[in-house]
Amino acid sequence: MASPGSGFWSFGSEDGSGNPENPGTARAWCQVAQKFTGGIGNKLCALLYGDAEKPAESGGSEPPRSTSGKAACACNQKPCSCPKADVNYAFLHATDLLPACNGERPTLAFLQDVMDILLQYVVKSFDRSTKVIDFHYPNELLQEYNWELADQPQNLEEILMHCQTTLKYAIKTGHPRYFNQLSTGLDMVGLAADWLTSTANTNMFTYEIAPVFVLLEYVTLKKMREIIGWPGGSGDGIFSPGGAISNMYAMLIARFKMFPEVKEKGMAAVPRLIAFTSEHSHFSLKKGAAALGIGTDSVILIKCDERGKMIPSDLERRILEVKQKGFVPFLVSATAGTTVYGAFDPLLAVADICKKYKIWMHVDAAWGGGLLMSRKHKWKLSGVERANSVTWNPHKMMGVPLQCSALLVREEGLMQSCNQMHASYLFQQDKHYDLSYDTGDKALQCGRHVDVFKLWLMWRAKGTTGFEAHIDKCLELAEYLYNIIKNREGYEMVYDGKPQHTNVCFWYVPPSLRVLEDKEERMNRLSKVAPVIKARMMEYGTTMVSYQPLGDKVNFFRMVISNPAATHQDIDFLIEEIERLGQDL
Repeated sequence: MASPGSGFWSFGSEDGSGNPENPGTARAWCQVAQKFTGGIGNKLCALLYGDAEKPAESGGSEPPRSTSGKAACACNQKPCSCPKADVNYAFLHATDLLPACNGERPTLAFLQDVMDILLQYVVKSFDRSTKVIDFHYPNELLQEYNWELADQPQNLEEILMHCQTTLKYAIKTGHPRYFNQLSTGLDMVGLAADWLTSTANTNMFTYEIAPVFVLLEYVTLKKMREIIGWPGGSGDGIFSPGGAISNMYAMLIARFKMFPEVKEKGMAAVPRLIAFTSEHSHFSLKKGAAALGIGTDSVILIKCDERGKMIPSDLERRILEVKQKGFVPFLVSATAGTTVYGAFDPLLAVADICKKYKIWMHVDAAWGGGLLMSRKHKWKLSGVERANSVTWNPHKMMGVPLQCSALLVREEGLMQSCNQMHASYLFQQDKHYDLSYDTGDKALQCGRHVDVFKLWLMWRAKGTTGFEAHIDKCLELAEYLYNIIKNREGYEMVYDGKPQHTNVCFWYVPPSLRVLEDKEERMNRLSKVAPVIKARMMEYGTTMVSYQPLGDKVNFFRMVISNPAATHQDIDFLIEEIERLGQDL
């Protein structure tokens, strides 16, 4: 097994196993690392070479600390003028940092040490010899550390320790063997953009306080609408706090389009409204209906075929039933990439039905929208251009750091009319610039986080072709997994056929169950296999993959791949680890 820090070698090889016989790569990285100040360079070199294998030009080991927390400086100038000189965190508090008088030096030293912690964590996230998770039960963590808030401030030495402790027990979601959620990976440009966004610390409601970010949102949303297929990228949109809120926006706007009076008079002024979505759709559709006063009983679930796709004939049948009862169908939410199966509803057929009955068509492409970037796979969303609105989460398949979710609307101005409240202290009508760039009044929120910059900067760094390569690779890895296990002893597929997305759903059947003839007992015991294997994965810290039941199907593994750091070797490791952890069950 590789030594700690050897994951840095993985930048030069697919399997990430490292190549200590070729120190040139590490030396080159180390030379770059020396440009960092505050001891960061030395720490990165230590990670690259190990404490006993640092190159002569690395400048030696990390500057020592005294037990009091005083950091020795890293420069060779005497008298010393570097930020770390005479900085003793044990006697410093947040009030000693900027904007405190003479706070520049302790601030620089403190932030450089925070950066040390972050960079070491980033490097370890890609090191396959490190754990994905250092799992502890909640009561253990609560007892091991004092997490309570106090009246008196702690010193900066303790604050840095809190940063280290937090990351020690954090899940390494960028680890190549983390497959637990739809959002995985750690993009370096996206990370840098998030740091910049936090540093700027502004709000998205007006151009006057976020000029560049507002313009980038305009440019990026327009590009996304072009990719969807709306002529010239026309329409509207907004970045929201996740796909659930984007879906609720779609429901809100669809209701307003049909009954604009609901904005002032409420649900009492309109007939009973009915929304339709597939039985495999995301639970956020029902949550949105509950939040908007429409009610969960007014969300009709449409049957799916064996692959999890909505059946159009059942949709039309249920629409006619609702109309015969005097209710009003107002929204159909089709799914492009369901959460569990990764299924794509037949959007063209759904669009025809929505057009026939004059119903708003929404496409929840939170998970599958990224495939629009791929010439090889975008056909799976054929018909999305006919939707009235689309949810698309770049923080999922495109690997943008959380959170980054867009709601795109085909009709321009509708979102503004639906949500604006004309707050005069923010949206003055006599400003000296184009007021169309004051986008805050079309949002439900007042304060809105800057979510666009990381997507925009990654897009500039990768280009559309870079996202395409990322997505194609992840889908190829899913097919690789499917091809290995479809006929492998001990594995059963949840449905037939190769995956539509990167979702691969399967049961692992331990040897003791392979010859069991009692079907009911077999299913009962099989339902307990995935939870036990998952728990063992977490306790060993080797990998993470999700499981769940669905309908009459007992617990099965749902493998998803969205991390471009994953390789064929990581897929092989996952299979071997499932077998190792589950063979005795």
